[in-house]
Amino acid sequence: MPGFVGGAAGDAGSCSRAGPFHRAEMEEAEVERLIEEARESIEAAITYRRELQHRLRGLSQARDQIKESAAQTRETLRQHFQDMKNAVSKMLDERLAILLQQVDTVEHENIKPLDDCQKLLEHGVSTAEDLLREGEVVVSDKTGKDHQNLCHFTNKAFHIQLDSLPEVPSLVEVPCLSAQLDDTLLSVARDQIFSHGAVASRPPVQIEELIERPGGILVKWCKVDDEFVVQDYRLQYRRHNSGHFEDAYVGPECEFMVLQIDPNVDYQFRVCARGDGRQEWSPWSVPQIGHTCLIPHEWNPGLEGYSLSSRRNIALRNDSPCQSVLYSKSATYFPGQTLTFRVETTGQPDKRDSIGVCVEKNDGCDSLQRDKAVCVSPSGAVYVNGKEMTNQLPPVSPGSTITFDMEIVSLGPTNNNEGPHHRRRVTISSGNREVVFDWLLEQSCGTLYFGCSFVYPSWKVLVF
Repeated sequence: MPGFVGGAAGDAGSCSRAGPFHRAEMEEAEVERLIEEARESIEAAITYRRELQHRLRGLSQARDQIKESAAQTRETLRQHFQDMKNAVSKMLDERLAILLQQVDTVEHENIKPLDDCQKLLEHGVSTAEDLLREGEVVVSDKTGKDHQNLCHFTNKAFHIQLDSLPEVPSLVEVPCLSAQLDDTLLSVARDQIFSHGAVASRPPVQIEELIERPGGILVKWCKVDDEFVVQDYRLQYRRHNSGHFEDAYVGPECEFMVLQIDPNVDYQFRVCARGDGRQEWSPWSVPQIGHTCLIPHEWNPGLEGYSLSSRRNIALRNDSPCQSVLYSKSATYFPGQTLTFRVETTGQPDKRDSIGVCVEKNDGCDSLQRDKAVCVSPSGAVYVNGKEMTNQLPPVSPGSTITFDMEIVSLGPTNNNEGPHHRRRVTISSGNREVVFDWLLEQSCGTLYFGCSFVYPSWKVLVF
């Protein structure tokens, strides 16, 4: 029993020592868990604060946009109506001057005959007075010369023609000037003025999307005012906060590719619209900032037979002989991207002419109608690995655009089990038609070259 009791006591002592240690571990684990939860809460609070601060900045920008646009609109309205006042005042002054000049002209033209008549009458009065005085002297003279003086006086009076009087116009025969003024002008002007101008809370068109392209940005916009009937859109751009906006496009389309964009440089874009039957443009949309990180497509310089533009995105087939394909400077076209060729001018076509893409350069070939290449001829024929397809595109003409779109579809064994193949879904579009097919390549190829070949001169092709 004593041993039993001692053994029991030992076990009890062991439990007594293990209990506090176990509780300490549990407390430590709980503390770690709480610390971890606290850290997560801190991280969540930091993220939450950051998002709130971001929204505060956005709210501040929105407030600034309202205040700045309101201030600019006030200044525009004041300046416009001040200009209108000045213009109307100037026109009224000019019209008043014309009417006063007309009064002066009528007065002068009709007063002159009256002045001449007055001079004649005054001369007659003076002559009559002289004759009257002379007659009185003759009649009162009692000398022996009476008979002679009377004869002289009578002859003089006869020659003066005292019974002939100048014609004097009556009042109804001479002008009586007056101003003809139409008071309805004020009512018409009042109606026009009270309906002149409007304040819009937002522009009728806004930029919807900016898509980066090699050496360019595709700008898409949309109309946000359903009641605004659009005749034309106007797109402008500039380097961010640098210089003046330049026109990039004017027309009815809702998207435009802005080329000659330097990579990794921010540009501002804005668009406005002109209503149907109107001459003035709407307010500008809120400027949007975009850039492209994709280097521009360039033709490879130095090939005799082709002249390139300064940016090397336009190739012109010149008169020099050439028996090779003009390729891109490097393999810059990759799946998921749209590659576009625009034929600016055309020359005499040849069945060997081609525009398209290829896996590798081959300076020994005079056309892309070969293996590991896809191309289009000026007739609209489509060639895949040198074989002509049944489906065709419209013939190429000046201004035609040819677009290539590709996506990798699958990687799997070939039908003859010779090895894996790489399948690409290719879509070639031109005009209102497109050709879709799968292009099989025996080896993986991340990027492709593009190229063109023309036998005769005058062909000019822009790539973007």
